[in-house]
Amino acid sequence: MSEEIIATVSTSGARRVTGVGTLGLLGGLLVWMAASQPAAGLAWQLSLALMGAAALWMAVRMWRDTARNLVLTDVELRDSTGAVLARVDDIQKVDRSMFAMKPSNGFVIRLKTPGSRAWHPGLWWRFGRRVAVGGVTAGRDSKPLADALAILVARQSGS
Repeated sequence: MSEEIIATVSTSGARRVTGVGTLGLLGGLLVWMAASQPAAGLAWQLSLALMGAAALWMAVRMWRDTARNLVLTDVELRDSTGAVLARVDDIQKVDRSMFAMKPSNGFVIRLKTPGSRAWHPGLWWRFGRRVAVGGVTAGRDSKPLADALAILVARQSGS
């Protein structure tokens, strides 16, 4: 099989800014509340400050990770840094159904063998035999990619 690119998915600029901005705003508000409420108790202030710092860290990580693109070839689904999400011959099922636990505008891939854990907020995550793709991706890109991936899997399995 060749390494011809079948489909690509990139993040939507407006969704990316909205997601990162919302997380950043939440983090800023939590830190501000922790600093401005000195009489609320030390445990409460510490909890707010930690949650705010976590939200700010998440916003920075989401901004960095959503700069990537996803690339589907007839061999694998990978991101633009070369990290492999799933190999086509290891995919059991591609699920875009309404009741699947999936990100916004995304889909879930069920693997035959478990993979290592990976998490790139707003773009994709992998936990055991599940890979979820989506979040700040555009539906107009991720739906055709999921369909093409399902066709590749069906062709691989001989169905």
